[in-house]
Amino acid sequence: MGELYQRTTCRMCEGDGLAHVLALTPTPPGNNFLRADQLADPEPSYPLELYQCARCHHVQLGHVVDPRILYQNNYTYVSATGVSFVEHLRQYARDMVGRLGLGPASLVADIGSNDGTCLGFFKEAHTRVVGVDPATEIANRATQSGIPTVADFFSHRLATELRREHGPAALITSHNACAHIDRLDDVFRGAEHWLADDGVFVLEVGYFLDVHQNTWFDTIYHEHLDYHTVEPFAALCTRTGLEVLRVERVSPQGGSIRVIAQRANGVRRPDGTASQLIALEHRHRLHDPATFAAWGERIAAVGADLRRLVRELRDSGHTVAGYGAATKATTLLCHFGIGAGELDFIADDNPLKQGLFSPASHIPVVAPRAIAERRPDYLLILAWNFADGIIARQQAYADAGGRFIVPMPTARVVAA
Repeated sequence: MGELYQRTTCRMCEGDGLAHVLALTPTPPGNNFLRADQLADPEPSYPLELYQCARCHHVQLGHVVDPRILYQNNYTYVSATGVSFVEHLRQYARDMVGRLGLGPASLVADIGSNDGTCLGFFKEAHTRVVGVDPATEIANRATQSGIPTVADFFSHRLATELRREHGPAALITSHNACAHIDRLDDVFRGAEHWLADDGVFVLEVGYFLDVHQNTWFDTIYHEHLDYHTVEPFAALCTRTGLEVLRVERVSPQGGSIRVIAQRANGVRRPDGTASQLIALEHRHRLHDPATFAAWGERIAAVGADLRRLVRELRDSGHTVAGYGAATKATTLLCHFGIGAGELDFIADDNPLKQGLFSPASHIPVVAPRAIAERRPDYLLILAWNFADGIIARQQAYADAGGRFIVPMPTARVVAA
């Protein structure tokens, strides 16, 4: 495919009526953090532009970066460093084991299993587990830690091999990976093939209604090809042999949906929650291009306020650092024009990112202990979806007079 190509059809319904609705500043891949010896090397940036399908109203990136660039080289995201997300996965596993009556004979598979954190909780419940993830090094480490993980992109072809090797799956799960996949129809057909007759496919993804309402534009980056609502999911399930049973709104990543599906005409009955959320999406006019024009204006206003706040603090002699070298931080910093001149460093809990530099803005990433050592006056929380937990863990910093800036949905200074 080359480094980049532009889609001309919708990946959910295959319609060809894609309309451009929003353009953000082009960025490098948001998770490609750099070593010091790479800072002078060329750093390709790629477009970040949203398009919407006229037929099913699905919102998606128009330009697709080769996934090998995004995932198979310097991928640094691991699930286990997000404390609140780990707890969410623990509760999710407990809930699914109870709901589905899973036991030692049950196979649980995870698409985009990352470091195996989610499957680890199912393994503790004595189910059989297997993960699939294209980030080779992370997948290999998961296997070494006791979570068998196939280092590959999930597909119908791979599902056929895995069903032959492991048998049918009682549960196929996926957390946020279905926002990252270009050939979603192939993934859904693979899930349908691998499921047991009474099995369920449960996926969680960010909910675009929450993204829109809260101006969380920084969740737009090259890994996130899709910005999901319920109506297009129903269409995709129908054309891949699945049906939606239930949709729940859940809290991770700021706001997400949990879509529960089975093979078409399976043993369970849909409960109507999908239709309720589709009606809600229409009431918010997410199908209307005018909605996106107004959204772009709101994003610009948030950026102006945040730049003004940070620069006024710097001009008055205060020091400002960031917390959370999340992928979304690359979008926010690039689009709002905030760089090493505004932030002295970014603290992050992920050891794989510490000692590196952020894409494009080249801000050094350090361990959280640097906050106590260097004592910045303000911390800009770039991982805003984990703001409450970050602030709670930095109580000593707050007690010493430190303050926090939360950028979304409006820029504001908060105290612990």
